[in-house]
Amino acid sequence: MRLGRRSVIALALITLIGVAAFGWPLLADSASGLAHSQDAPWLFAALLPLLLAVVMATIADTGLDAKAVAMLGVLAAAGAALRPLGAGTAGIEPMFFLMVLSGRVLGPGFGFVLGALSMFASALLTGGVGPWMPFQMLAMGWVTMGAGLLPGADRLRGRRELVMLAGYGAVASVAYGTVMNLQGWPYIGALASGVSFVPGDPLPENLSRFLAYCLATSLGWDLPRALVTVVASLTLGPAVLKALRRATRRAAFEAPVTFEDA
Repeated sequence: MRLGRRSVIALALITLIGVAAFGWPLLADSASGLAHSQDAPWLFAALLPLLLAVVMATIADTGLDAKAVAMLGVLAAAGAALRPLGAGTAGIEPMFFLMVLSGRVLGPGFGFVLGALSMFASALLTGGVGPWMPFQMLAMGWVTMGAGLLPGADRLRGRRELVMLAGYGAVASVAYGTVMNLQGWPYIGALASGVSFVPGDPLPENLSRFLAYCLATSLGWDLPRALVTVVASLTLGPAVLKALRRATRRAAFEAPVTFEDA
């Protein structure tokens, strides 16, 4: 599904807000006492209308209809159902491969909304509602949107496409964990001085501590997530891609609507 001008504007706006929400603590001074437990409700309140704006912009640009909305609901439910299968064990989250493949077939605009809604639905399903939820929605939306921006959507097929998607899935799985670390790291107390956030310190010093924090705490979760995504993409990818592409062809999302006399 192509990305129109209005969709680009909506996605750029929501991405800028997300980057600011994740990264502002790195630029905060030592007197700042804000935490995501306080700003998360505001971010969530801003995220929902922006998601709706992306949907409306995509509808306006491509003419999506009830069939596309139905597919969005089915894929979001499937993603939400896949997430608990790993039960959080060692970072194993099988939903990532489905999000990557869906974003590849359905495009960045549709993919962003799908990723965010899937994470929202899975949070409700697993009881994982908290100040981290809007940040998870944003991060997963970026993962799925990125898959839709990969090159060769119309011509690249077969083994090369699977290898590209598996490689992207591995990088995106690690990047997701890294970005989510940034959401909580500045507010975790009792950390060793070498990995703790120091408000007001120069950005390069805090970033070096953040890198040490990721290596010490989350890499053991991010790498298994990446491995599961790679294996699932290579083994299940052909069947899933074929099913998604067949469904989009039959739904004819972008087919022009014509009216004829009875």
